[in-house]
Amino acid sequence: MRRKPPSRRWRSPVAVAGVLMLSGGALVAAAASDPVEQVTQLVEPGTVTERMSVAAGGRGSTLADSAGQQVCRAGATWLRLRFTSLDLRGSDSIQLTGAAGGSVTLEARHWPGRAFHTRALPGDCVTITPSLRDPASRFAVDSYQVGSRPLAEAAVTVAAVGDMCGSECDRTATLTQGFNPTAVITAGDNAYSSGSLSEYRSNYDPYWGKFKDRTFPSAGNHEYRTAGAAGYFDYYGARAGERGKGYYSVDIGDWHFIALNSNIDRGAGSAQEKWLRADLAANTKPCTAAYWHHPLFSRGDHGDNVSVKPLYQALYDAKADLVITGHDHNYERFAPARPDGTKDEANGIRQLVVGTGGTGLRAMISSTKGPTEAGNAKTFGVAKLTLTATGYTSEFLPVAGQSFTDKVSGSCHKASSNPDFGAAVTPAAVSVTPGGSTEATVTVSSTGGFTGATQLSATGLPAGVTARLDPATVTPPANGKATAKLTLTAAASAANGTSTVTVHAASGTRTRSATLAVTVGSGGGGTVFADDFESEKGWTTNSGGGDSASSGKWERGDPAETTSTKSNQVKQSGTPPSGANCLVTAAAAGSTYGANDVDGGTTTTTSPAITLPAGKSTLSFAYNFAHDDSGPDDHLRVQVVDGATATTVFEKAGATANLAASWQQATADLSAYAGRTVRVRVVAADVGATSLIEAQLDDLKIVNG
Repeated sequence: MRRKPPSRRWRSPVAVAGVLMLSGGALVAAAASDPVEQVTQLVEPGTVTERMSVAAGGRGSTLADSAGQQVCRAGATWLRLRFTSLDLRGSDSIQLTGAAGGSVTLEARHWPGRAFHTRALPGDCVTITPSLRDPASRFAVDSYQVGSRPLAEAAVTVAAVGDMCGSECDRTATLTQGFNPTAVITAGDNAYSSGSLSEYRSNYDPYWGKFKDRTFPSAGNHEYRTAGAAGYFDYYGARAGERGKGYYSVDIGDWHFIALNSNIDRGAGSAQEKWLRADLAANTKPCTAAYWHHPLFSRGDHGDNVSVKPLYQALYDAKADLVITGHDHNYERFAPARPDGTKDEANGIRQLVVGTGGTGLRAMISSTKGPTEAGNAKTFGVAKLTLTATGYTSEFLPVAGQSFTDKVSGSCHKASSNPDFGAAVTPAAVSVTPGGSTEATVTVSSTGGFTGATQLSATGLPAGVTARLDPATVTPPANGKATAKLTLTAAASAANGTSTVTVHAASGTRTRSATLAVTVGSGGGGTVFADDFESEKGWTTNSGGGDSASSGKWERGDPAETTSTKSNQVKQSGTPPSGANCLVTAAAAGSTYGANDVDGGTTTTTSPAITLPAGKSTLSFAYNFAHDDSGPDDHLRVQVVDGATATTVFEKAGATANLAASWQQATADLSAYAGRTVRVRVVAADVGATSLIEAQLDDLKIVNG
């Protein structure tokens, strides 16, 4: 049962004439002054903004014991409030508390004189509890943002790159356009060779100009080859911050991004360093990233640049999470570290060097005090940052025709540890024939240490279709996942059509949901199932628990091209038949011969449940099976799993002759499984002591008729 709400609640949509002021428990008309400036806030896809108005001002009375005022939106997973003003004096404060946990306390240091959005708080309500003793203290809220996905899953995407235009920036711009980021940040040296306005217009704008309205730049040393970086400030205008300074901050989702200028005074006690510390103190977001041109740590030809250490120190003191730099024309990733370069997994900052935007690459020839983890000096590309309120994933993506990739994930130091969970269903759509059944997988994901028992149910079922969840209650481990099998059974009389089924996950007062498209049909032609592996469709690696391979396990990914140093043949193709991704036995290239190929036994991956209609169904797919020093016991197999029985419908065995990578086509007749719900399993095995095995599969399709 929900707790009894406080006396006043604002529910969406709400339109209030003027602003309300809470003073000593009484509501009176008031007017909020316009803020001096707004902290830019970019939002997660699907976020909705609602208008409302509430404010409070101190009149010498203490409101610390107030029951609190609530801003609510039915069905919301989280809310983020926009303060148009916050002017708190002395020790006065405002506490914001989410209905599903999480809180933040606002004090005088938080964005005085500026409009800003708070961090997102989980639940469908936020309680505002002011403690205003000083009669001059006041605040005003005019709107809030609404999210429908759990905070650990609501992501924004940012492209990060420096040292750009250059001769190859058309290729990195095309790459970036392909994943359509929420924002672009630049690490300086954006337009070669002197950052003049004419160079920005001729070298940069034709390619990267398409992102200008979502680009937040920083300046490099080449910009300052034009006096005062005039071309840079002229081209970007207000987006580059105040002319002559070039440092500023923006909020992207629940991340606070800070653009700094490593070409002007940056020492301890400098105007920039003082501004940075004040900006960090004002920030309310759980995650923080900064970016500038010159890296503190680098193995590139310029090496470490200790002049930026005071900036890094200020960020470390504030528990920032990421620093992105350029200057050296290569890619390098470092472990979370202190300013002196020692590793610090608990509070350290992870630095990335992404000087790969399009200007001539250079060798990595220097030593560094930083804890380097990965690097490459031969690949143009962009860092794709996928960011949530709890953490990040950084992927280095290469331009077309190049293969090096890198990927790392981490958690935000100040992310909420409030227990929560999310629900998902895979695949997103299923079909079932009348008289048949089909399956999907329901996953409950824990965040913030959530370990509660979660009850599952399904609504919106088509007429004649029943649902069974096994088990009906799951309990995920802390920060882990628990799954249940959803079986949908259609009566013989079920009518054809497509419906949206909602799967509910409930624990206590919290409910999360996910949807599943269910099509009831009699079959008789068309595509039954197709997967080009560009998105997740619900394949499961080692679903039977019997895999024995120690490396080279199946995954969906963008494969790096690998060449055998023994046979001088390409073994893993870096170019799938379609798109960027495929099923592959470890997508990354190995650092030495025999690394990251299949080793030590068998690896399997299994599709979601597929209901085959009556009549003839044909399975088709593309595959690559390459090897050195192999034998007939090594193999690539495709199997049909019907209940507990797995039947091989395709096999490619190893041989003593070395075989180079080559995409081939294969088909298999599945007519024997008409009317049954089956799964497709792909198996790769390396059982030879000296053999090297690489396997890939793409564009799998089952067609009826």
